Amino acid sequence: MANKGPAYGMSRDVQSKIEKKYDDELEDRLVEWIVAQCGSTVGRPERGRLGFQVWLKNGIVLSRLVNSLYPDGSKPVKIPDSPPTMVFKQMEQIAQFLKAAEDYGVIKTDMFQTVDLFEAKDMAAVQRTLMALGSLAVTKNDGNYHGDPNWFMKKAQEHKREFTESQLKEGKNIIGLQMGTNKGASQAGMSYGRPRQIIS
Repeated sequence: MANKGPAYGMSRDVQSKIEKKYDDELEDRLVEWIVAQCGSTVGRPERGRLGFQVWLKNGIVLSRLVNSLYPDGSKPVKIPDSPPTMVFKQMEQIAQFLKAAEDYGVIKTDMFQTVDLFEAKDMAAVQRTLMALGSLAVTKNDGNYHGDPNWFMKKAQEHKREFTESQLKEGKNIIGLQMGTNKGASQAGMSYGRPRQIIS
């Protein structure tokens, strides 16, 4: 981490493409949600990718965010009295947030890696994780979400249907359109082009 120099060539191109995925408008929405969810005590970051990264880097804001989505008495992440200053403690705090977010329901493919945030390698991935977490909170609708529900998309939910035995038997008598039909089918009037010409 400390011995990392500037990137050149292909590494630079790859990092540049990753940085272009970062969305400044999405950053504003996420900051508004985090402040609404956790209260004004978390403060606000400086605008921009690096300001957002510095704000979240020690893991405290993220830990408060995920704890606020749980009812009182069942907070999954322990928050130290004073923010951690040692690198491994900060990374451990981020890892605890990631574990709690996964337990909340965020799928692994939506999760960022600790170094994506800590070293600002992929802040767009951090945004994706926070968006997934917000979408789950809105979808659960358990009273722990604070903020505008329109900030996030609701996830699709299962809508299970129950059928009686008589309804299931009636369904066996119906030919679905996927199976096709041959009513009124005929080849009358069909032409398949000119006959094959054989020239000797």
